[in-house]
Amino acid sequence: MSSDYLSSWAKNIAPSPTLAVDAKAKALKAAGHDVCGFGAGEPDFDTPQFIKDACAQALIDGKTKYAAAPGLPELRQALADQYHQNGVIAEANPAQIVVSPGGKYSCYLAILATCGPGDEVLIPAPYWVSYPEMAKLAGATPKIVLAGDDQGFKITPEQIEEALTPATKLLILNSPSNPTGCLYDRSEMEAILDLAIRKDILVMSDEIYEYLLYDGSVHHRPASFSDEARDRVITVSGFSKTFSMTGWRLGTLVANPTIAKAVANLQSQTSSNATTFAQYGALAAVQNWDQSMQAVQDMLVHFDRRRLLLLDGLNAIPGIECLRSQGAFYLFPKVSSFGLSSEEFSARLLEQENVAVVSGHAFGADGYIRLSYATSDEII
Repeated sequence: MSSDYLSSWAKNIAPSPTLAVDAKAKALKAAGHDVCGFGAGEPDFDTPQFIKDACAQALIDGKTKYAAAPGLPELRQALADQYHQNGVIAEANPAQIVVSPGGKYSCYLAILATCGPGDEVLIPAPYWVSYPEMAKLAGATPKIVLAGDDQGFKITPEQIEEALTPATKLLILNSPSNPTGCLYDRSEMEAILDLAIRKDILVMSDEIYEYLLYDGSVHHRPASFSDEARDRVITVSGFSKTFSMTGWRLGTLVANPTIAKAVANLQSQTSSNATTFAQYGALAAVQNWDQSMQAVQDMLVHFDRRRLLLLDGLNAIPGIECLRSQGAFYLFPKVSSFGLSSEEFSARLLEQENVAVVSGHAFGADGYIRLSYATSDEII
């Protein structure tokens, strides 16, 4: 069938390169090749048993019907209590919480609820691969600003101000970052929020890796800085990375009541709701927070060891330079000294050495590759 039948949205959207690399690596493995996969951002640990048990009990109890579009009331209240305690919202108001089918969908709904044709979305690069495509699906224009390794992959207020136009509607921040693992400190984040407030732009803070931290690093939530910040910051997170629940598809969104209601309305007309019985597993994770955090700490022991093992190994290779990540489970080494584009380098690495990585081009930063250390010590 001719592509003429496709919409302009479908024609202009690119497939997820991270999922494509993972699929190719799995296909090679299925064909009998010994592939070392560093492509997928997916913990190789199982979901904690008590979370699975809560979901299984929900199935036994017949919790298989529609839920409220923004999420189970008890889960939204538990999340509201938590976000109130850490200062993201002023009151424990569940109307400011939306539970969606995945953090990715939470990000998309945040953009869709606030941006449209004629709006610009400011995206620091290196960026997570889906941000520009989500902006385009909303009819908005992604505007990319590069923050190189010479500045720790972190955008500055000066860069943001220079990139602003009257059309700028939304700035996306991701800390800890996918793909770099970089983390903004409080003063850096405060300077950016001060600018956003002064210039009257919204901020989407993607905090999906907020609990995966190393070297004593601290995660700062920009919505907690002031009442003005709470009003304009949309905080997105989820359960996938923290609790090794990637396949559960459960994301969270926190925003002022007007934006949160718009997001809930959009969800009601698209996905209806996140999977009902899966939300009971998430509820167990939030209600048993000490147990949940112990499971995270157990994972972090392995992630930290792998981080340093991979970091030392990469930096021992002549021609490769790699910064030390502070969060998430990625390293983003520079490979430009080899005289190849990151796409060609990644393709050769897979074809000739059976090592699967993601090209930095996919993240808006040619000359780098992304490796996930959410994999085994043996593969590293």
